Amino acid sequence: MWSLLQIELYKISKRPRTYIAFIAIAAIVLIFQFAFKADGKSYMNLMLQSAGDTFELDRSKAINGYFMCYIILNTLLIQVPILVALVAGDAISGEANMGTLRLILTKPISRSQIIGVKFIASVIYTIGLLVFMAVMALFISMLIFGVDDMLIFRVKGDESQILQITKDDVMWRYFAAFGYAAVALTVIAALALLLSVFAENSIGPIIATVCIVIVCTIVSNINVPIIDKTIKPWLFTSYLVGWKGFFYIATDDDNVPIKGTMENWPAIRSSLYILLAHIGIFFGAAWYAFKRKDILT
Repeated sequence: MWSLLQIELYKISKRPRTYIAFIAIAAIVLIFQFAFKADGKSYMNLMLQSAGDTFELDRSKAINGYFMCYIILNTLLIQVPILVALVAGDAISGEANMGTLRLILTKPISRSQIIGVKFIASVIYTIGLLVFMAVMALFISMLIFGVDDMLIFRVKGDESQILQITKDDVMWRYFAAFGYAAVALTVIAALALLLSVFAENSIGPIIATVCIVIVCTIVSNINVPIIDKTIKPWLFTSYLVGWKGFFYIATDDDNVPIKGTMENWPAIRSSLYILLAHIGIFFGAAWYAFKRKDILT
């Protein structure tokens, strides 16, 4: 099994499309960092104008590495599913397109091992993307902008909120957020793998995965009561941004933030369970379909 995984990871490393995601992430992060380094104060003044002069945090220190990472993640984690599909959607269909899938199946390797290794390799690639994103968006931003208390701008109901998290209460939230993101993006990898089983070339599963994510994301953001009750709870896209919950800090009766807390941990936990269920369903369906797939070429 380990030898198979090594071979699969080697195949992924030799495909040019593998590095498209890393290049795209690096470019987007660097653009954000350059823009905020050049004129971030204008953005911060605009966001803080409603707070007047009563906000205690020094505005010159508001743009720091923690704040930058949060802003970048809000943008990137919406696009990363597309980048994950580039590799996971190629897992089985790529072999079929090259004519190597039938050759692989002539070896003394079970189909369960093959699909399992393909899935594990896709997950490792996904985690690699997130680690790279963490280095670029968090640690490089910390080197460029330094660290201080973190501001979170949030819309809750009909009102806008500004949350302040002390700098000694931030890092664990990022580790938790990236862990959540790994689970969320694994759902995309499992979906792309499932679609890859039914295709003879890589383009179809990749485009289909992207289309499904886009359509489901749009539906997840439609605020219609009947959709909220009947459709949204079943869509995995409704839970992809659940990582933000780690930064919504709870407050006491005087509206003072409580260090080390989250506003709604049960909701985050339920979201994780639902995402894990989707992973199980998608991968289970991929395993079943691959076991029954006729390889004719």
